[in-house]
Amino acid sequence: MYKFRISNIIQQPNNNVTITFDDLSGSYPRYKAGQFLTLSFMFGEREVRRSYSFSSSPYIDEPLAITVKRVDNGEISRLLHHRAKVGDVVNVLDPQGLFYYEPNPSIERTIFLFAAGVGVTPLYAMLKTALVTEPGTKVVLVYSNSSPDRTVFYDELLDWQQRYPDRLHIVWIFSNSKNLLNARLNREYLIKIVNEHMPSHRSALFFTCGPVFYMDLVRFTLLGMGIPDQDIKKETFHFPEEEEDDDEKEEEPVDMTSYNITLRFQGQSYPLLIPFNKTVLDIGLEHKIKLPYSCKSGMCSTCISQCTSGSVRMDYNEVLTDREVENGKCLICVSHPLEEGTVIEVL
Repeated sequence: MYKFRISNIIQQPNNNVTITFDDLSGSYPRYKAGQFLTLSFMFGEREVRRSYSFSSSPYIDEPLAITVKRVDNGEISRLLHHRAKVGDVVNVLDPQGLFYYEPNPSIERTIFLFAAGVGVTPLYAMLKTALVTEPGTKVVLVYSNSSPDRTVFYDELLDWQQRYPDRLHIVWIFSNSKNLLNARLNREYLIKIVNEHMPSHRSALFFTCGPVFYMDLVRFTLLGMGIPDQDIKKETFHFPEEEEDDDEKEEEPVDMTSYNITLRFQGQSYPLLIPFNKTVLDIGLEHKIKLPYSCKSGMCSTCISQCTSGSVRMDYNEVLTDREVENGKCLICVSHPLEEGTVIEVL
């Protein structure tokens, strides 16, 4: 754990807030543009963790910053919006996330960033990183919102566009636009944008962050255009605090048996009994094992583990590829064993 002190709280449009920090420990590891910061709060003996993407870039002389959307029933987002104040000290974990941009100053390429709403946060960090570190790279940001006055980083992005007019192109998409053909991102509009800016002599990368349906539109359209899957990166912007709709019925569990497993972590082996309605992470935390986790919903990469014997099922997975799952990788925050004697090693 590290200790960060809140140095500033900046109100943003559409119920968002940017929080900047000072690192009190002075030893926080360097993060990558696009990664997230996990905050830890203690309420009595109950620990609550929430992860928020860095909106700052590690390659710019600016404070560490995250941007947080207020969720009506969100325990932590409401705390950060309404109770946090400058000077407060917060416990944080190492930077995490497989969704990041690794700059290469010697390369020339075009980066396409597709963002919806506050999903722009990690992409904003990537945009700044690419413009500052890669003089031969061009950035195309396709950014969907309801209106300019509800757009996070609107003024800041205009400033970056003025500073790099030849290398940054922003496609603003506002749903309140009178031009209905361009009021929302759709397949034809996306193809048109990519064809206009797709380089003929340089490589291209594609990053997208937003709701699942939005990213599916981007990914499947790009795949249909012949873009290789490995060049399309996505980050699901998910709020774990949001409650499920009352009308949603929980699916019947695939297997209602409780299984004994062995969990291996940091050189120790822990025998655990996992009931059908609990995850491996749930039971590990109940046994006071300090396991790594952030989202508890299969959306991040913090708890990636290896099933070395037996098998598991996952409630949800937005991180691992089909091949990785076939080879035994799993996310313990959403994993349930399917066999007695299953062995899982936390990576």
